[in-house]
Amino acid sequence: MSKSKHGVWRTAGSIIALALALPLAATSAIAQEKSQEQRSPSEKSYQAGDASPVGQAEMYHNINPKAPAMSKDEFEKGKNIYFQRCAGCHGVLRKGATGKALTTDKTIPSGTEYLKVFIKYGSPGGMPNWGTSGELNDAEVDLMARYIQQEPPTPPEWGMKEMMASLKVSVQPKDRPTKKMNNLDLANLFSVTLRDSGEIALIDGKSKKIVKIIKTGYAVHISRMSQSGRYLYVIGRDARINLIDLWMADPSNVAEIKVGLEARSVETSKYKGYEDKYAIAGTYWPPQFVIMEGDSLKPLRIESTRGMTVGTQEYHPEPRVAAIVGSHYNPEFIVNAKETGKILVVNYKDMNNLKITTINAAQFLHDGGMDSSGRYFLVAANASNKIAVVDTKEDKLAALIDVGKVPHPGRGANFVHPKFGPVWATSHLGDETISMIGTDPKKHKDQAWRVVQTVKGQGGGSLFIKTHPKSQNLWVDTPLNPDAKNSQSIAVFDIKNLEKGYEVLPIGEWAGIKDDGAKRIVQPEYNKDGDEVWFSVWSAKDKISALVVVDDKTRKLKAVIKDPRLVTPTGKFNVHNTQHDVY
Repeated sequence: MSKSKHGVWRTAGSIIALALALPLAATSAIAQEKSQEQRSPSEKSYQAGDASPVGQAEMYHNINPKAPAMSKDEFEKGKNIYFQRCAGCHGVLRKGATGKALTTDKTIPSGTEYLKVFIKYGSPGGMPNWGTSGELNDAEVDLMARYIQQEPPTPPEWGMKEMMASLKVSVQPKDRPTKKMNNLDLANLFSVTLRDSGEIALIDGKSKKIVKIIKTGYAVHISRMSQSGRYLYVIGRDARINLIDLWMADPSNVAEIKVGLEARSVETSKYKGYEDKYAIAGTYWPPQFVIMEGDSLKPLRIESTRGMTVGTQEYHPEPRVAAIVGSHYNPEFIVNAKETGKILVVNYKDMNNLKITTINAAQFLHDGGMDSSGRYFLVAANASNKIAVVDTKEDKLAALIDVGKVPHPGRGANFVHPKFGPVWATSHLGDETISMIGTDPKKHKDQAWRVVQTVKGQGGGSLFIKTHPKSQNLWVDTPLNPDAKNSQSIAVFDIKNLEKGYEVLPIGEWAGIKDDGAKRIVQPEYNKDGDEVWFSVWSAKDKISALVVVDDKTRKLKAVIKDPRLVTPTGKFNVHNTQHDVY
């Protein structure tokens, strides 16, 4: 599921063409299902945007005698296309996620000709038009129609044996510095994801100079800080974790481990007395999480997330682990199982007798962050159009709130609303709205855990929203919006006058990049003092990218960081803000 050369994601094909191409009496299982609510181009871009590293694993071809014949080479090619373009929506095991299930009880009765039309032309329910967009030729469309009638191959599991075999501790904890050995201002250091080069850039917040480029895993997803501010944990989508010691004279990797075949999340213990003691990572495949020693990444405990979904209580074999946060109120991690819609509160006080509290929320849990008090965790159940609120002190669901279409807050934005008091805000992939939720059940009880205000931004396709306790600005990106003027700019609101609407800043233009790259503006991130906002100008791997720094008070351009080593910069994580949950 890929994009055009200009970085604009292709939309689904014509349902009219699909209908004309199908027999009127078509009764396939797929045709009989209720169609999903139409997805916007932004949603389709997001769901179809990422290849799954799981496809690199060797898998067994289980031949179904009712399925069309496929040679071994054809099966391998089909498998590669599926994990490059389809697994993110339909799941590794094809049981369905945000896309429909494609198991053989549905695909074989549909038949090859029906499936070819469906793959070629797409549907308004969210299926891209792979054939008419030029992404797949007719031979590949035919190949995929036959491939999805084969039994889904099962990737290998990844347990303690595999994790220990991948563990590399290059500098033992006893051999590391006992104090900071460099002159870096660590609190204002940025860890910048260089997505397609498999690296991060450490950039000094004051000088705007690259301190060091460090090799990491494939398509780094996030960077997280230990509670002490010493260790930087970086996890890639290939489930490789790199542990970087920022106290060293030359900050470097000191340990790494591969915790699965695909992953998104890593976090460290934050509760008093457990600072830096444990790290946790959750994987997309296998569906599980692992708790490790914080300073060596040695795995201690692996727990599966397979189980029943909320609501219908059907068994799901592939609940991917999404966001994880560390509690400040208890020795616990809050773990989100995407497909089941369950939030797992994992108490690490006694690792031999691990206690897990299960909280029912809603499908499909994704990303989120703490409120300004650090007590409540707000997480998007994006396909359910809801925000779940977890009380991390009482370990219970505080609320389940209806918001806009496909919320995608990143960690969200906390600020004091001039009328409603403390709020947490999210933007959306599926529409142009920004929802503000009251977060103070003590002093603003009537506003707590409900949407107190909604304003409109530039459009759908937003991935991140951001402010800072010292700022009066609220920044909203739209990198997946199909309109280049929106994806290449940023919307900024005055928190004191939200009704006024937003100002648009041409960040892509300010970058001064002359080539035809996508120049998508993504993920506002503040410096430590809250007086600068950094934006990634994200183009393709073979195009020029940059970072643009804006003065938060004046909203004027302050600096542009360009370097040939800045390959596809996306996420940026300021050490102080990440360490202290400032967002």
